[in-house]
Amino acid sequence: MNAFFKHQLADYVEYHRNPWNGAMHVFGILTLFFAAILPLNLIPVEILGVHTTLALILALPVLIYWLLLDVALGVVILGFAVILFTAAAFVAHHASTAMVWSITLPLIVLGITFQVVGHRVFEQRQPALVDNPSHLLLGPMFVTAKLFIAFGLRRDLAAIIQTAPRQPFAEERQGGPLPRS
Repeated sequence: MNAFFKHQLADYVEYHRNPWNGAMHVFGILTLFFAAILPLNLIPVEILGVHTTLALILALPVLIYWLLLDVALGVVILGFAVILFTAAAFVAHHASTAMVWSITLPLIVLGITFQVVGHRVFEQRQPALVDNPSHLLLGPMFVTAKLFIAFGLRRDLAAIIQTAPRQPFAEERQGGPLPRS
């Protein structure tokens, strides 16, 4: 993990302490990524004799960025991306353009809804990307880091992410702050 990523992740965590917000981000990020690449799979591109789609061409720099931030997390994200690209290509090849867009638009609304509910309801603060637009690219890294931690991997990430979470709802229900462990 490079120092830049460590700093960015620590900043991102401040906006994502509530576990329900984290769960909403898993679904929101996957949904939005799929919604972004689905219609772009309709646009064929040929580069140096290789047939591909605009989806892959536009996603490649971001996938490389994630690999550069942290190789292990980047590889896992790449694996998820392959699955999502395969599913998007299947849909794009078996559906009309109108059908692809009729799938894409509700997915965008659903993905944004997951993110907004996560922040407004569970975190009770604005999304991180409002203050720092580069955080848009950190969401997949954060979710993947949480996955690594859940499997007992990457203590370096756990040291950054697993600080005592704010839980405003629990404090209100119990009439005071929660004890910190």
